[in-house]
Amino acid sequence: MQIAVLRLPAQGEPDQRIGSLVLNPGGPGGSGTIQTPFTAVALKETPLVQRFDLVGFDPRGVGASTPAINCFTDEENDRGENQTTLLGTSGEWSADDTRELMEKCANGSGGEQVLAAVGTRNVARDMDVLRAALGDEKLTFLGRSYGTRLGAVYAEMFPQNVRAMVLDGALDPRQGSAERRLALHAAFQRSFDLMAEFCAQRSDCPLGTDPKQATAVFQDLFQPLIDNPVPAGEGRTLDFLFGTGSVLGALYNAEAWPRIIDGIAQLKNEGRGDKLLALSDDFIVEGLESNLVDAQLAINCNDEERRTPEQEAELRRQIFDVSPFLDTGRPVEGVTRDACEFWPSEPTLGFPHAQNVEGLPDTLIISITGDPATPYAAGASLAEALGGTVLTVEGEQHTIAMDGTSPCVNAIVADYLINLELPAEGDRCVL
Repeated sequence: MQIAVLRLPAQGEPDQRIGSLVLNPGGPGGSGTIQTPFTAVALKETPLVQRFDLVGFDPRGVGASTPAINCFTDEENDRGENQTTLLGTSGEWSADDTRELMEKCANGSGGEQVLAAVGTRNVARDMDVLRAALGDEKLTFLGRSYGTRLGAVYAEMFPQNVRAMVLDGALDPRQGSAERRLALHAAFQRSFDLMAEFCAQRSDCPLGTDPKQATAVFQDLFQPLIDNPVPAGEGRTLDFLFGTGSVLGALYNAEAWPRIIDGIAQLKNEGRGDKLLALSDDFIVEGLESNLVDAQLAINCNDEERRTPEQEAELRRQIFDVSPFLDTGRPVEGVTRDACEFWPSEPTLGFPHAQNVEGLPDTLIISITGDPATPYAAGASLAEALGGTVLTVEGEQHTIAMDGTSPCVNAIVADYLINLELPAEGDRCVL
């Protein structure tokens, strides 16, 4: 494996430099070499860029690292033929489909041995090699979303090598795969309902002026896309998977709610999906080409627990119960399988993980009250496992520390990473 690394040197005086701040933007499958320049710009008014080299890396299988995971071509992605995500709630999967998926990924990625070697525990080992290569005795790390899993696993495996960690948007290390997906989808339904309430304040809201009926209206608009995709410009179409995926991606931040509403209005009034598909394009690394979705599949197949077809069908039913706006209206028996069932290796992460870690310095864990992707309660669970301190942030979005938009969060993160000073109990930030 060759790991791609981008280092932006500290901008302050050399004698003020503390070391490297290693970043992981999430995913799994997010590219650190793409995201780090954006983070540097977002944090340019903070002392972090003065005191630390900002270091982004592409985890094995991701982005510019080689070999990279590639299951589908750009043309197949544009045609909507890439259904690799483990969060998908639509589509029919047979055993032949999941076997063919594994074979396509192996053929495009350098073989089955590559597919078996991209789990989070392997990435944590790579990150310790990176720490040493950077010349840092101890690791200073900022990870968001999936980056909190990577940070927690690194802390479990190399607690003696940690200087400081900010973990923003926590994945609960105690939750198994099914439990975590249910918690995630319940949080997305909450965000959808809030978006519908926001929409109902407009007389032209495409979901209607009664938020209690918004889910039913949404289903009436989106379920027909399963059999009848609509045009979306440049020869592309919008189907149910892309349509609901676009909405899910935009629910990550309340600032995107008006774009969701405009996209739903276009679908309702014009029978087109241009605006919703544009949301999907923006969500995948802000429109930049990336193998995020393919790498996400491979990393999750190395980490997440496997389910039988019966267990997968039951999980999909439960997801529709807690997140009914995603309900396909179709039976799930006999059409639902674990996408990883023919993966050439067994999962290596283990649940629970990173429990009762000893010898680890205090960590800072950031949880946003209205986070739809990594629900707020997961932060407390991660803090208990690692012995960390939770900073509560009131707002409706997914993660905050890398975007530089909150002076309150910026100051607390900088004080912790530079001076190793944690916020006082009860300190909060409001977005």
